[in-house]
Amino acid sequence: MTRVLVTGMGGELGTRVAQLLETDRSVDVVVGTDFDPPRRRLHRVDFHRIDPRSEERLAALVREVDPTVVVHLGVYEPDARCSPAAAIEMSAACTRAVMRTAARSSSLDRIVVRSGIEVYGRRRGSPLRPDESVAPDPTSPFGRLLLDAEGAAATAGRRADVPVTLLRFAPIVGPHFPSPLGRYLRLPVVTVAALADQPFSLVHQEDAAAAIVAAARRSVDGPVNVAGSGAVTPRQAARMGGRAIFPAVGPAWVGARWLSDLVGAPVPAHVTELLVRGRTTDSIGAVATLGVSAALATPEVVKDLYEWASVTALREEAA
Repeated sequence: MTRVLVTGMGGELGTRVAQLLETDRSVDVVVGTDFDPPRRRLHRVDFHRIDPRSEERLAALVREVDPTVVVHLGVYEPDARCSPAAAIEMSAACTRAVMRTAARSSSLDRIVVRSGIEVYGRRRGSPLRPDESVAPDPTSPFGRLLLDAEGAAATAGRRADVPVTLLRFAPIVGPHFPSPLGRYLRLPVVTVAALADQPFSLVHQEDAAAAIVAAARRSVDGPVNVAGSGAVTPRQAARMGGRAIFPAVGPAWVGARWLSDLVGAPVPAHVTELLVRGRTTDSIGAVATLGVSAALATPEVVKDLYEWASVTALREEAA
């Protein structure tokens, strides 16, 4: 019997993964947990609303479910669904409780973890387009958070003697997806680096969900980079959306980030790093090991982001 436990199910990504899993008849039981409930209707999922910091309740749920597959999406991006401090706290607690308990489960068969290419960092001289052979060297809080989750999962995998798939996603973007980069690019004015225009890769939320489900069906041990083909630069992305461009250098970034935060689009350190130094990869490993490739290239992901219509108030016509 295949029993899948999905952490972080309340977000857009977790909800979509749950939808795909519940339509798979080879999966007998799907159980999810998060601090918010899923935003869409699910028919064959048993959801438990648990704060990720409630380690005892999470551990009890893992013991009760006795999962054969753990899909760990409870790794929260700063300024996506919660503040940077909350993201670090919730990610650490959720990872700790789930991995320690799952490692003692006799039924566990594999672990899948949401990670990101932020683990490679962007130090001077580091590869602009790292593949899975490049050693992680994070240079942002989110990158370190992801690497900590990878380490905890790898430890659990060794103890349970099961494969651990580390899905290192390019920034995930899509309609309604809670992404600080996506919110930033949709501002009327997009601040870019004045002295550079480095490319970055993206992956659409649907392609990310498909990769997660593919990993849950297979036994792949190790990191797998997942991204849409191609790349764009900040200036190119802004022009695609018809946004005004404001070149900034040095201290000007401080003011730009303050203004962005003021209008509801905070820019965490890993997004600033991407805008200034770029961040790319490819999905050669995903095609080879998971048998999936991103349907949308990075420019198409940007186009889809800007085609997400804004809410327009309708005025009632006079009788």
